[in-house]
Amino acid sequence: MPFKTLDDVSDLNGKTALVRVDFNVPVEDGRITDDTRLRVALPTIKKLLDKGAKVALLAHFDRPKGKVVPAMSLAFVAPALSALLGEEVAFAECLDQRYEGAARVVLYENVRFHPGEEANDAGFAKQLAALGDIYVNDAFSAAHRAHASTEGVAHLIPAYAGESMRRELTALDKALGNPERPTLGIVGGSKVSTKLDLLKNLVGSLDALAIGGGMANTFLYAQGHDVGGSLCEKDLKDTALEILREAETKGCKIMLPLDIVVAQEFKANAPHRTQSLNAPLSAEDKIFDAGPLTVEALTTVMEGSKTLIWNGPLGVFELPPFDAATVAAAKFAASQTKSGKLVAVAGGGDTVAALNHAGVADDMTFVSTAGGAFLEWMEGKVLPGVAALEA
Repeated sequence: MPFKTLDDVSDLNGKTALVRVDFNVPVEDGRITDDTRLRVALPTIKKLLDKGAKVALLAHFDRPKGKVVPAMSLAFVAPALSALLGEEVAFAECLDQRYEGAARVVLYENVRFHPGEEANDAGFAKQLAALGDIYVNDAFSAAHRAHASTEGVAHLIPAYAGESMRRELTALDKALGNPERPTLGIVGGSKVSTKLDLLKNLVGSLDALAIGGGMANTFLYAQGHDVGGSLCEKDLKDTALEILREAETKGCKIMLPLDIVVAQEFKANAPHRTQSLNAPLSAEDKIFDAGPLTVEALTTVMEGSKTLIWNGPLGVFELPPFDAATVAAAKFAASQTKSGKLVAVAGGGDTVAALNHAGVADDMTFVSTAGGAFLEWMEGKVLPGVAALEA
């Protein structure tokens, strides 16, 4: 999809760039515990400042549902951003007038304090548009929402993709839009029901798809395997079989666990065993990870692939030893990527956590911190905030 970037803007002297960012940061006792989303916004802010613009930032925090909730104010973010940027970041409570102070960067109050934001109200979008001369969307993670600050305002003043948005869209295009083949997907997680649209889209797009985590149990059960007391959506047996048939029709190789790691309780270093799919399971036995044969088969396919897109772990990676399959696959993907043999794009909260756990997040081609937006993109859905940027 063609979209305009900041490289398409020349002279911004005397103008204000209205930038939608994602500052919905994790907070504990009034302190930001992870400033990743602030740091991600810095390249766009600095590039706009270098072009002579003033920068007005729009963001949301939490879910005030159109009401002013003092505990959800963005005031605490301004000093944190100022420290990272190395210059003053002013804070403005009112969204009905332009900031006219001396600071080159201003952060406006939580846009979700206004009912017109989530309703994508035309009047509120017009009010926001009056705050700037151009609009820049740098919040891919909010692009699946058709809100006033993510979609409505983009139609009222010239709109561009920020640096973070540009990187995200470029990476996703390499992974799904126009990938180098063969393509491999890894999809994990606990439930098939939460990723039906994703699976149905991917089997029509990829050459191979590995299914792991709790959702693999539903597919194994559908094939007639005993899953003991494992998490399993047995009522989705027919749906799982339908997905398997569709994959076969469309030429997508489905990879399910060949061996499993079983325990009776989920705790660190719990007594466990690795066994084949045909070995018996008791009602107390639960599948918590894929075994080494599964990892070997996956890495073999990965070795022959040019593109990998990854969403979800292969097992319950939060505790050892049930992190083994995810860590091994992640490290192999990282090695292939670093050697230039693989374009590896990953995203989703659990996926990011798993890659960080394996120590390889920085070695992948691109890791998206967006949750819902990344998932909807993989599902083949149109993201309103992205569509509004089309050139």
